[in-house]
Amino acid sequence: MRARIQRSGTIYYYYEIGGETRKEISLGSNYVEAIRKWAELEVAPPITVAKVVTFRYACEVYQKKYLLENAAKTREEKLRQIETLLEFFNNPPAPLAEIKPIHIRQFMSWRVQRTQEAMRKKELQVEGHEGRVAANREKSLISHIWNTARAEGLTDLPNPCAGIRSFREFGRETYVYNEAFQAVWEKADVPTREAMDLAYLTGGRPADLLKIDETHLREGSIEVRQNKTGHKLRIAIEGKLAILIERIKARKRAISGAVVSTRLIVNEEGQPLGKYALRFRFDAARTAAGIEGDDFQFRDLRAKAATDKTDKTKDIREAQQQLGHTSVVMTENYVRKRRGQKVMPTE
Repeated sequence: MRARIQRSGTIYYYYEIGGETRKEISLGSNYVEAIRKWAELEVAPPITVAKVVTFRYACEVYQKKYLLENAAKTREEKLRQIETLLEFFNNPPAPLAEIKPIHIRQFMSWRVQRTQEAMRKKELQVEGHEGRVAANREKSLISHIWNTARAEGLTDLPNPCAGIRSFREFGRETYVYNEAFQAVWEKADVPTREAMDLAYLTGGRPADLLKIDETHLREGSIEVRQNKTGHKLRIAIEGKLAILIERIKARKRAISGAVVSTRLIVNEEGQPLGKYALRFRFDAARTAAGIEGDDFQFRDLRAKAATDKTDKTKDIREAQQQLGHTSVVMTENYVRKRRGQKVMPTE
């Protein structure tokens, strides 16, 4: 089988019939399909084709055909995860036909060890559970890639992740008390204060907050489409949220000498505040307040909003609607882990 690069940069494969004219049959540009056709022409056994369909090739097919179905942030995360998967399954290249359930378990153990070794090199304390969540997420991605490989006809073997138990996970259980919130708020700059207030009052994820635009303020509501789920929400602009938005607009009007963005959360120059800038500013304020990083993360404000809403309204369904959860069970698990179920005494 011969390969030739065309002017377009695409590689095409050919089967040489032989003879004086050296006539060739085009096998196409898809490597695996070309191997299949070559095997048919050579009357080669099916195992010949199976050996060239590697995990890396399955990942490439997944990226081209299925990754675009995910939100931008999810795509970024999965691309990083694929890099990690290839460190294990592409050194040397592993054919799909040779990947067994035991290799999935070996990968998960390797993933945990890799994380913990990296922490030790940075002289960070290792408690033993680090890397488990990442291993679970990457095992799920292996399973998804394998299922898409089956759908594309790259393999007909059963999913090797079946029957392999994930590591036990312990979700984040931190509740941000008002004292901690106020301590960080007082040390924060104005854009960070506005972002903190908006996060608490809307219960939004950081990525959703930063993309809110003044054009999303319609008929007395903030119209939001969540990045993660695509769920649409209309948050009523009233009470403290209305006061906050007027405060933000007033600050933006006072910015002179620059074209001010229509994004709601902007920096001192009127430009959109990015996620990395927000993280840097928030971390600086938290450090200045003397609070440890694990004790208060910006994302905790979403859980605080849900917990406080439930306590105030006595109806967890109010919090469910605000967070955009599909079921109240999800919200119950989310809220009660943070502060615990509120109960009354015996008498």
